[in-house]
Amino acid sequence: MDRSGPHQPVGADAGPVPAPPADGELAVLATVQDAVASPATIRVARGMSLFGEHAAGWLALGLAGAALDRPRRREWLGSAAAVALAHGASIGVKRVVRRRRPEHPSVRVLVGTPSRLSFPSSHATSTTAAAVLYGGLLGRRARPVAALTVGAMALSRLVLGVHYPTDVATGTALGAAVAAGARRRIRSRPDHRRVSA
Repeated sequence: MDRSGPHQPVGADAGPVPAPPADGELAVLATVQDAVASPATIRVARGMSLFGEHAAGWLALGLAGAALDRPRRREWLGSAAAVALAHGASIGVKRVVRRRRPEHPSVRVLVGTPSRLSFPSSHATSTTAAAVLYGGLLGRRARPVAALTVGAMALSRLVLGVHYPTDVATGTALGAAVAAGARRRIRSRPDHRRVSA
């Protein structure tokens, strides 16, 4: 007669199964966070995230440019519309690809997001479009600042743990492509006045 008591499944008392080590892009993301995610950089990254949410900050800058630079009002409004288009394109790609945001014990998620979809980064897309278009309107001296802004926004998405590196790289490429097409169209208008400063 068996008196060993109730049988339990093998490993039932072993606790939760540990997650496998991070590899590939997850490992890169964890490394970036370990190297860069100080309290100060997290605060800056969160501020950039808020500014770029739904491209709202970039759209506001475009409207401000249109109000302040009246001779080129149409160019500023066209550029702001292109930023909105770039943002919309990134949302469309997200809904087709449906890649989930990073989720692993080695990655800290340090900001809320409006959706769980990751690819591409809409922040990187709209920031790049704004940098190309607004930087072109502001002249050569603004271009280094515009390039640094793109890099900072891309890095901020990794610091906050909400995007894979390929999300921000693809978002940057998408934003640049939309901006290049929009700039050609804007420059083809007869009232275009190119900045040479």
